[in-house]
Amino acid sequence: MRYLQNVWRLLKETISEWQFNQVSLLASSLAYYTVFSLVPLMILVIMMVGAIYGEATAQQQLVDQIQGIVGPESAEVIATAIANMRQDATGGPFQLIFNLGFFAFGASGVFAQIQSALDKIWEVKPVPGKHITHFLRKRLVSFAMVLVIAFLLLVSFVANTVLASVVDVLNDLTPGQGYWWQILSFVVSFGMIAFLFAAIYTVLPDAKVRWRDALVGAIFTTILFMLGQYFFGLFLSRTNFASAYGVAGSFLIIITWIYYAAHILFLGAEFTKVYAKEHGSPIVPEEYAIPISEDPSQASQKRKSSPGLLTNLRRKCMRAWHSLIGRR
Repeated sequence: MRYLQNVWRLLKETISEWQFNQVSLLASSLAYYTVFSLVPLMILVIMMVGAIYGEATAQQQLVDQIQGIVGPESAEVIATAIANMRQDATGGPFQLIFNLGFFAFGASGVFAQIQSALDKIWEVKPVPGKHITHFLRKRLVSFAMVLVIAFLLLVSFVANTVLASVVDVLNDLTPGQGYWWQILSFVVSFGMIAFLFAAIYTVLPDAKVRWRDALVGAIFTTILFMLGQYFFGLFLSRTNFASAYGVAGSFLIIITWIYYAAHILFLGAEFTKVYAKEHGSPIVPEEYAIPISEDPSQASQKRKSSPGLLTNLRRKCMRAWHSLIGRR
């Protein structure tokens, strides 16, 4: 009974924080930025994973993942946009370098927006007076998240191959047990999505968040995300919205899903903050950040001693590693 009361209190406080921070506005802003960053992000991931598995295979795998969420019509719109942008970006070596820079900058924009929103939710802000340094830090960390997504897609390739082999062996040993494939595939997908959310909560914001606390919030977020994915797919299967309205309908479906996913992402962040405050370690600013309510004179003093860009990134990685292995 006490456990249920604690869960109810956590959820109640999470909803209260969600309303206080006006998450609907943050989700709307993120959806807007994602529209412009989505295709460059996917192209960059395809290029990275394609260097190992081939770009055609990487693109097909990515489009299949998208199709499972927003349906075949909307996935086809995204695939066409990817093909058109890549065709326009062909050229010599200098054109290739320029395109890589453009795709990296565009793809990192959505994560920079997530970082700003998480800073607001966790009530921290960068030290004033270092705008260029903070901008570079945001872009570097955001690009790191692009690498994480590429890594997860690569893991998905390997995992699907291994799981297919395991299921074949299981079917030979115990015929008619094909449901093992669905169970194993679900577990792998759940784990990768939860890891991505935990990485977002830990790496992106200008705050110190323990991985243990972030994982709890990430699991909560992943449950809501996969429930939303199921019901959204159920809705699409029972309607012909995209077919009836063509490209406009497909675009609206994509925007609606992004808006919902942004809500879930930020609701999970609120849950992580509340959970860390009550059961873990309170979320505090990084060395280069301050609480939103801190006095400007204290911020000026902190600005003089804030560490460099690469030092900050190295500290985040080391702290995440120590948290995972149990060191406090």
